[in-house]
Amino acid sequence: MIERVSTESMVPALAAGAALGLATAVAGGSVWAALSAESQIFGRTLVAPPRPADFALTFDDGPNPGATPQLLEVLARAEVKATFFLIGGFVRQCPGLVREIAAAGHLVGNHTMTHPWLAWHSEGRIRRELGEANAAIEDVLGERVRYFRAPHGARRPAVLRVVREMGMIPVQWNVICSDWKPIGIDGIVKNAVNGVERNLRRGFGTDMVLHDGGHTGLGAKRMDTVRAVEQLLERYRTMRFVRVDAWE
Repeated sequence: MIERVSTESMVPALAAGAALGLATAVAGGSVWAALSAESQIFGRTLVAPPRPADFALTFDDGPNPGATPQLLEVLARAEVKATFFLIGGFVRQCPGLVREIAAAGHLVGNHTMTHPWLAWHSEGRIRRELGEANAAIEDVLGERVRYFRAPHGARRPAVLRVVREMGMIPVQWNVICSDWKPIGIDGIVKNAVNGVERNLRRGFGTDMVLHDGGHTGLGAKRMDTVRAVEQLLERYRTMRFVRVDAWE
């Protein structure tokens, strides 16, 4: 015997299912907007303009005595200027190295004080992280900080609002090389080349994030990154290497 189910009795279940599906989609979309490097849904961020010949090398999580000095030497030999997003806590510990970065003509930006996932923190914590990192950098360099990169790229509207209220421009990326993983020089270069070639096909400049430090502490092993940068500078020597402020 087949039991007949009225259409009316199915409506609540269907509505509940639809609501759950919508909530899941909204939540998933919010996470994507918070973490996707090139997403502009939560607010405008600087990534890269439609200038395929431009190449911005950017470095996160420094300064790091274990790799930053060697990286500065590599960049100096190639006469290339880059952008360094520094963690305020490390700036306090290595002020001399921060001065070396700036004296070499590189752009220094804010990467928070302690490298938290800002998208999941209160507005008060966001302001403290950005404000304390700015104070640390400005105390060392005597210059206002104008660019910011969120740790992990994680942001939400409140993060971007605070960044702009502090007079900074939020910067994301369109190539990430996973150089914090144990993939070796070849793995880093492969990821970098794939990203650059994709951007060339799309007709956009390259905004590449690499790491001269590690957010868990000073002394991170990043010499594979330094050696990879040497190879990339040679491979793409005909491109125009810029700091991100060239795109403002």
